[in-house]
Parts: sequence; structure tokens; C-alpha cells
Amino acid sequence: MSPVLRVGRHVMSSEFRRTKLRAMFEAFDADGNGYLEEADFVALADRWGRLPRVREGSELAARVDGVLKGWWQQLAESVDTDRDGRIDLADLLAMVDLLPTIPEAVTATADTIFDAVDENADGRISRGEHQRLVDTWHGRPVETGGAFDRLDHDADGYLSRPEFAALWTQFWISDDPTEPGNLMCGPIGAG
Repeated sequence: MSPVLRVGRHVMSSEFRRTKLRAMFEAFDADGNGYLEEADFVALADRWGRLPRVREGSELAARVDGVLKGWWQQLAESVDTDRDGRIDLADLLAMVDLLPTIPEAVTATADTIFDAVDENADGRISRGEHQRLVDTWHGRPVETGGAFDRLDHDADGYLSRPEFAALWTQFWISDDPTEPGNLMCGPIGAG
């Protein structure tokens, strides 16, 4: 049996996927009103704009802003069927179900996030840089435990750009709790 079944415009996801994405939904919901709205994505872009490499006016700042606000546009166009400017968790799950059909958008997001958190621009993400990624997504410090060790499959102490992209894609698409990419934004339930 497939873990994801389409019911109308919404997706019936496994409890694992719902738990994983609920944490992201809560992190994105800046005002805590239970919906994602355009203002939440503006706040998310502002939060990412505070990272050291994402200097105001820089090309990277424009990319971060464009990618994060672009996801609001994608949500609004793809799953906000009543056009009320509000996305609930079921809508977000429906969008995630569409991600395999737009892999270039997932990869572009991974590339931009990689560049934003690669503070020393050495082309790899260290344990500390990964921690900043998690804290930035959640908008607060999050205990990541051994998450980085699970992500760093070759145990070299870093995530390369290709490793990062694969793990990023796993996070957003995987419904398999054993895949390490599910820890990309922190331990499941860290929201």
C-alpha cells in the first residue's frame, strides 16, 4: 500500500511525514496563527537574511529572498484552491506531494540554502554550519543530537554540495523514516 493517497486536493500522508512537516510548518508560521501566509515567508526570508554570507544587497541575499518568497508563490498557485491567501498543513502536504514533479525547484532551493549556510565559502557544510541551518529554519536554537553524524554518510566531517542536495531532496520528499535526509532540518519532532 502506498503511504500517500490523494483525497480531493489534499494528501493523506503517513504519520511520519505529517510529524516531520508539522515541525517545518510551525517554524514557517511566524505569527503562530496556524496558517502560512505571504507575511510568514517574508519573515522567513528576513531570518535567513541575518546569516553572515547573506549580506543585504548581495547576489546571495537576492537569491535567498527569491527562493523563499518563490515558494510562497508556488504554494499560493498550486494548493491554495480557495484563494484565501492562507495555507494549512494539509495544503503544505499537498505541495510536498507535487515536489517530485518539480525537481529543479527543489535543487535550486538546496543550492541557495547551501550557499547561505556555507559561511566560509569552502564548498562544504560543517557540523557548525549545519547547526546554523537548523536554528535558522526553526527561528530558535534546536538540539540536533547526532543528526549531523547520520547525514555525514562518509564521516569526513562535512557535507559536499551533492550530498547536501540529495539529503535536502530526501527531507522534502521521503516518507521513509530510515533515510538520513529526514534529519536535515533537525531531529523529527524538533519543531
